Amino acid sequence: MNRLLPHPGLTALLVIIWMLALNAFSFGGFVVALVLGIAVPLFTAPFWPDRPKMRFGLPLAKYVLLVTWDIVIANFQIAWIILFRKSRDLRPAWLVIPLDLTSTEAITMLAGTISLTPGTVSSDISTDGEYLLVHALDTADPEGEIARIKQRYERRLMEIFP
Repeated sequence: MNRLLPHPGLTALLVIIWMLALNAFSFGGFVVALVLGIAVPLFTAPFWPDRPKMRFGLPLAKYVLLVTWDIVIANFQIAWIILFRKSRDLRPAWLVIPLDLTSTEAITMLAGTISLTPGTVSSDISTDGEYLLVHALDTADPEGEIARIKQRYERRLMEIFP
C-alpha cells in the first residue's frame, strides 16, 4: 500500500483541491482527481525521500480552526480600516520574527498562515532559516505583534511538527 500511496496526505489534498476546482461533483471528475491524486505523488516521491514528521489529529484541527477564525476576523478589521480610517493613520511595519521552528515544512506553514491572514504578508526568510520577514499593514506595537505570532501560530506549529 505504501508503494501505491507514498504520500497519502498529498493524495487526499490533491483530490479535494481538484474537486473544489471543478466546482461540481461528477463521477468522471472524481476519477480524474483520483488518478492525479495517485500519479502525482508516485512521480514526485523520489524528490521527497523523508516524509515530514507531522502530528495529525486534534492539534492540527485546532490550528486549522484558529487560522480560519483569524482570517475571518482580520477581514473585518481590514474592511474597517479601508472604510473608516485615513491612509495617513496607518502604522505599517516590517517585523523580523525569530524562528524556533526548524522544519522547513513548519516554517512554510507559518509563512503561509501569515500571508493568508489579511493585513500581513510573509516577505522573506533569512538564509540561515532563523528569521522570517513579515510586513504588517497596521500595527501599533511591532514587538507585541511578533510575540502574538509566535504564541498564536508558532507555538502550535511546534506541537504539530515535533
